[in-house]
Amino acid sequence: MNAQISDDRDLVMHRIREALQIRRQGLPAHGDAERYRELLPLVGDDLDARIERFREWSERLQTEFIVCSRDELDAKLAALRETHGWQRGACHLAELPRQALAATGLENEKALIIDDSAGADYDKATLEASEVSFSNCDALVAQTGSVLLTSRSAGGRALSVLPPHHVVLATTDQMVPDLPAAMALVRERYGDDLPSLITLHTGPSRTGDIERTIVLGAHGPKKLTVILIRG
Repeated sequence: MNAQISDDRDLVMHRIREALQIRRQGLPAHGDAERYRELLPLVGDDLDARIERFREWSERLQTEFIVCSRDELDAKLAALRETHGWQRGACHLAELPRQALAATGLENEKALIIDDSAGADYDKATLEASEVSFSNCDALVAQTGSVLLTSRSAGGRALSVLPPHHVVLATTDQMVPDLPAAMALVRERYGDDLPSLITLHTGPSRTGDIERTIVLGAHGPKKLTVILIRG
């Protein structure tokens, strides 16, 4: 019996040693991302095609997607507040999020404006009590309907996660066809000084339990709105 055990063990070890001799093709490095593109769904070359693909994915993912001019932005934001009934809002110290907070009438004594430029602290309880947060992003990925955020573009790690409704403000130069293009924007913007967090938000937060029941908002925002500003 012991001899049989020994023989079985030797056989297993022999197979492991044989497997280790096999040369395997490694996964592509970061610079080899182009190899993936031919395997992924095609995205149009022009801006309108990318916007349309992002819109298609937004509908599937239950993301609210709005395209407007800079002149129309304040009216669109005011209409959003009227629709959703926000009373308390939060944003980070950047031009478009501050404009959004003001346009929705939420820039008041209850508002939280996060200045993360010098690692300044803020009241987490106030952020948790906010019904909506406004932030920039680094890229919109047309191929998957994803928003690429970093801890710098989104005012830290918590602003885009804790409030139940997250509103992302983006410009047309941030609408890219795919993830390799989005990461190229990140590298162009930050160089070797990458943010501590780089993440993708693909629709509102979804959680599935053992019975395959999908719940929105259990581990992140229940609603996601993306506003793309043209012109």
